[in-house]
Amino acid sequence: MKLTLIPQRRDDALALSLSGNVLTINGDALDLSGIPAGATLPREAVDCEWLASDIERDEEGTLSLSLILPHGFIADPSSDAAKAVLYPAVIEVTKDGEITLPTHEEEGIEE
Repeated sequence: MKLTLIPQRRDDALALSLSGNVLTINGDALDLSGIPAGATLPREAVDCEWLASDIERDEEGTLSLSLILPHGFIADPSSDAAKAVLYPAVIEVTKDGEITLPTHEEEGIEE
């Protein structure tokens, strides 16, 4: 699965995990098993406030989608932590379990 993160100024939090074709977003399970290879599920068809794009499964079976990445105030936008949150890299999820997201705290920046 390829996750593109779209930073947005929000004070809430995002927690993700994956189990097979089920992506859990803040405790809500999103079963993606019904999307066949080469198909797209429109964003409007999914009741998820965190989803920021259509969900696509390529011919090889890899899912791709974009999610909102909430972030609070960033004290120093030139720091590495701020860059990781404001300009996050695509996350390639290759195994089940909790998905680690960039945060300010990991780099020692206080909000």
